[in-house]
Amino acid sequence: MTHESTIHQPAPITLVLGSRNPKKCREMAELIAPPWEPNPRLGRLQIRSVAEFPEAGEVVEDAETFAGNARKKAAEVARALGRWVLADDSGLAVDALDGSPGVLSARYAGEPSDDEANNRKVLEAISAVDDSRRGAAFHCALALADPSGAIRLEASGTCRGRLTREPRGPGGFGYDPLFLIPEYHKTFGELSPLVKHQLSHRARAFAHLRLGLDRMIALGELDATLP
Repeated sequence: MTHESTIHQPAPITLVLGSRNPKKCREMAELIAPPWEPNPRLGRLQIRSVAEFPEAGEVVEDAETFAGNARKKAAEVARALGRWVLADDSGLAVDALDGSPGVLSARYAGEPSDDEANNRKVLEAISAVDDSRRGAAFHCALALADPSGAIRLEASGTCRGRLTREPRGPGGFGYDPLFLIPEYHKTFGELSPLVKHQLSHRARAFAHLRLGLDRMIALGELDATLP
């Protein structure tokens, strides 16, 4: 037996994302272990979506804050599946609308969630607002729950920008085509994923979360023996 064959390979760790939105899940997976910041411990994570688990029911997002909704989604899905679950709640807060749509961002125009309808409603609501007063912020809250549903790690991030008068760019999702980054003169819908991953509210939240995840894996707190 060669020396190489006796080297222990760390077991993979399954992490379920508490979202059924494929675009959001893809972005979250890229931010958990970004290629521009290689990390062998984070590379052990095997990312799955809650959409793969029909036994996990829908979570009613009725908390008053982004952090509250993230905790609720993570905890309820983790208990239902008996797995580690990472959930995010994020949304747009428009200055001229006193922080709306806020936690109602995904369903601002009603159910079922419709990005184009949400964008139209926001633009209509601020159609008379001068360009100088169209400031807004994207907020993201993250919560990691263990298989018992206990919240073990949290992080948050915010990105300031300004809303355009019409959607711009095919990229991203949600309100991204309306959210202008003045320094780049482009919306999140126009910026490349690489640039967005350096600037966005979700990128900033994950930058904090990665530190905590790395520490938990190094200490063996993220139990790789769980399903």
